[in-house]
Amino acid sequence: MSTQTATPANAAGERSSLLRLYLTRGVLAVVWALAFAKAHEDVDAVAITLLVVYPLIDAVSSLIDHRATPEGSERRVIAFNGVLSTVAAIALGAAGAGGVAPVLHVFGAWALVSGAAQVVVGIRRRGPELGRQWPTLISGGLSFLVGITYNIQAAGDNPSLDVLSVYATGGGVWFILQALLLGWKSRQLRTRTV
Repeated sequence: MSTQTATPANAAGERSSLLRLYLTRGVLAVVWALAFAKAHEDVDAVAITLLVVYPLIDAVSSLIDHRATPEGSERRVIAFNGVLSTVAAIALGAAGAGGVAPVLHVFGAWALVSGAAQVVVGIRRRGPELGRQWPTLISGGLSFLVGITYNIQAAGDNPSLDVLSVYATGGGVWFILQALLLGWKSRQLRTRTV
């Protein structure tokens, strides 16, 4: 929740906006994971394109979220995450030329920092009006930990990009769960006012 006091109408509008955003973001992540699972055997043009697209989905989501979020520190973290994801897309495009290990290093660094940002946003949105944000907090925390793991794997003997499809699927599922939680919260509040 933002640091500003939310009126019931503002909270309902923010819930509705976040529900659509999280649901769309979650579905896109799962679709990306399915596409990448079939395309990443070689780090070729298709795989590199998909690698660039994934953080761009996050960057666009951050832009949409930024526009819908009131002024405050939460909004600044969302803006930071959007810029970070754009930089990650560019870096992944460049890392693709180096093969699996550089891609895994860049993706891991992005997952680590963006996961931390997601946790900060989730904490700021923890109010009851936005469904407590447990899926967002868990997803961000896992992303942070997975980012560390990917960098360790990248430095090992047999790094693999198989893990990225798993990462995207897990992230997608958490976003969808957060959307469902927001929908449930909206329905619960509507029945109380009727």
